[in-house]
Amino acid sequence: MGESNLSNVVRLPSFGSKQQPVKRTVRWSAVGAITGALVGTALAIIPTLASIFARTVVTPDPKPTEDVQVYNYLPTRGVSGAGLIELSVTPQTTVRGQYALVFNEGTGVARIGEIVATERKRDTITRIVEEVYSGDLTQAVRGRWAGFVWPTPKEAGYVYRNVEIPVDDGLAPAWLIEPKRSTQHSNTWLITVHGRGSKRNEGLRMMGVAQRMGMPGLMVSYRNDGDAPDARDRKFGLGATEWPDIEAAILYALNHGATSVVLGGFSMGGAVSLQVMYRSALSSYIRGLVLVGPVIDWLDVLRHQARINRLPHIAGKLGSWLIESPWGKTITGLASPVDLQRLDWVTRSDDITHPILILHSENDDFVPIGPSEQLAAKNRKLVSMVRFQEARHTREWNVDPERFDSAMLTWLHVLLTGPQHSRLSLSSPKTAE
Repeated sequence: MGESNLSNVVRLPSFGSKQQPVKRTVRWSAVGAITGALVGTALAIIPTLASIFARTVVTPDPKPTEDVQVYNYLPTRGVSGAGLIELSVTPQTTVRGQYALVFNEGTGVARIGEIVATERKRDTITRIVEEVYSGDLTQAVRGRWAGFVWPTPKEAGYVYRNVEIPVDDGLAPAWLIEPKRSTQHSNTWLITVHGRGSKRNEGLRMMGVAQRMGMPGLMVSYRNDGDAPDARDRKFGLGATEWPDIEAAILYALNHGATSVVLGGFSMGGAVSLQVMYRSALSSYIRGLVLVGPVIDWLDVLRHQARINRLPHIAGKLGSWLIESPWGKTITGLASPVDLQRLDWVTRSDDITHPILILHSENDDFVPIGPSEQLAAKNRKLVSMVRFQEARHTREWNVDPERFDSAMLTWLHVLLTGPQHSRLSLSSPKTAE
């Protein structure tokens, strides 16, 4: 899911507004008629809510909402040695770590650091502005809180090349970062797969580990993300249709010196990576998968999203059915229905064929941690899990980069230096305290 989510996009109209006390002379038949009308109205709106929900899930959002208010920006250097910005308090802005503030409809980007003050009465929070990459932050009135930290590899200090990967209907742009030093792992590429609503810069948070391992890093785009060619129906397949673009990235790596790859998937990128693992003819070249806040079970995610958006249970179920059913294509716009059962890896745990490291936060407010825990428990031989606290969706690195890097580095070392044929993972699910 990455940087955008479905929260607050669907609201159930209230049917419970207060009424003046009715006179005792009102007949029960009239009460029954009124009640029946209200129930009928509620039932009639459920298909509408389900339709909106289903379309929202599979439709890319070209302009993510900028819902963080910017109250004040002080570009002058203070005791912290950086500028300060006063923002509205949200569940995202109050979590420690480094983030990006995207403003002015995506034209401006600033790197935001630690919290320095919280004003309870005004419901604001003040944080350090570490760097403004683009745009005039003094003119910003609102922005979008994002998990990426650097807009491109250049800002992160990497030397990189722009490359293009042949995919259906065109070329998908990608960034290739060569390692600074050659190691025994230089023929294994790390290919990062961003989440729904995100861009390839999401993968930059894994590049520090790739550099330390001496692995080339390939950060790819895929259909409907705004960089790669759109799918013909311009809809997300939730991993079921995006995986051929990542297969194309693997083929590109193999044609340019790689002998194997590791996939690094964020959120829906995890669902995409799992499909590549199972369905691609190039699966044997994949050494393992690192998944951050991954969608392990789409049905669980959709139930969660329906619940937090206060949809009636039946509307959420109907929305999922519309995505799965051929009858729902006229509503969702999907060229083909999505088999959500095929995207449930808890049920399909025996179909896991490669070592997997899952990094997932207990405080993930978009993709619940439960299915990740269940998969790790059901397939202990191949699936290792490191549990984080505090971090919101796919923000594990942002909250604790040292723990993230250490877990990934250790797992990769075991994966790439051990016997490949045994495909051993780290032992049992682990918790990062």
